[in-house]
Amino acid sequence: MKGVMKAGIKGKRKIIVYIATSADGYIARPDGSVDWLNRPRPVDNYEMGAFYKSIDTILWGRKTYELTLEFGGSSSAGGKSGRKIKNYVFSTKSALPSAAGVEFVSEPITAFAQRLRTTPGKHIWMMGGGGLIASFLDQGEVDEFIIHVIPTFIGEGIPLIAPRHRTVHLKLLSTKTWSDGVVRLHYAVVRQAAARGGSREDRAQGWRAKRETGVRKDSE
Repeated sequence: MKGVMKAGIKGKRKIIVYIATSADGYIARPDGSVDWLNRPRPVDNYEMGAFYKSIDTILWGRKTYELTLEFGGSSSAGGKSGRKIKNYVFSTKSALPSAAGVEFVSEPITAFAQRLRTTPGKHIWMMGGGGLIASFLDQGEVDEFIIHVIPTFIGEGIPLIAPRHRTVHLKLLSTKTWSDGVVRLHYAVVRQAAARGGSREDRAQGWRAKRETGVRKDSE
């Protein structure tokens, strides 16, 4: 993840999906539970600390935000470390509990992402869930995926990206393995213009996706 670690205030801000999945591609059980992630961790905690230092903003879908609160997590990631982390929660609902450092968003994704990228700062952590990741990806507003594959099958659950017809090409930047079987895959998203070798149907799908605005209901 050296490319990520070089991020600074003057560098281009990237929107990065940094996440763990089961070996069968789920980010949570159907009820949002991630009990299968409760496992001994290596001393370096999968280099989470280094990544965390490279970001200063986190993007949440409403359901992920609410589940984090329900399972006892902090509503403002970064509070325990004393760092000022800006949290944006995407939702079409207006009645949500407020918290310090949290702003609720309902504006179109492209406009929001472009505005955020032009604001000085570090990289942006796309927390998820799968609906929000899909919405940003379909608008061309995800730069990289850093996926930690946990050597566990959970059988059913919430997929990494909400299903719909799409073809998104990825470029492998790096891989890393740990002794407990966890594998990290670091990908860059190949932009539509750079992937013109795809089928006419795939290109048409990309153009249709770019014309969409706003947050789809499944983004929450």
